[in-house]
Amino acid sequence: MRKTSSAEANAAKQLAAFIRKFDPTDQRLIRGVRRAVRQRFPTANELVWDNYNFFVIGYSPTDRPSDAIVSIAARANGVGLCFIHGASLPDPDKLLLGAGSQTRFIRLDSPQVLDRPEVERLVAAAIAQARVRLPAAGRGKLIIRSIALKQRPRRQSVVLRTARPPRTGAARRRRPESRPALRKKR
Repeated sequence: MRKTSSAEANAAKQLAAFIRKFDPTDQRLIRGVRRAVRQRFPTANELVWDNYNFFVIGYSPTDRPSDAIVSIAARANGVGLCFIHGASLPDPDKLLLGAGSQTRFIRLDSPQVLDRPEVERLVAAAIAQARVRLPAAGRGKLIIRSIALKQRPRRQSVVLRTARPPRTGAARRRRPESRPALRKKR
């Protein structure tokens, strides 16, 4: 059995705290997806970011984010599996979402989505095109990369409560005191 260092234990506690920010249903989903991805990438390092928009766990053969193969990205409205170089992956089943020049993702409503053959093919293709190969043996480390001081709400109930109602009619017009002065000085 492998010994756990205090740094690893601290990182695990931080990770658990990040996940607890989400609704209970999303917490279970994130933990389940993490378990499934960790099983598929046992030798990869888990690189964690608790950023403004997303909570992310990247799976990389090194400690460099640019070497990551996939990542789990979560926010209040769902969880996805991101393929870091997904734009160049073959996707005959048209599963990948996104239109950027590099990254693509799939939405996950359960960890079992990762067991689907078409998703396994995408993961295998991402591993095959990785610039740095995964180590053949060993266990990857958990590395906390970044924690943003300011973050979007991680719970859907908070997002719904803080969303602005749509502006209509008179509410859409600016109040006179908020308009810039347009008169010429005489």
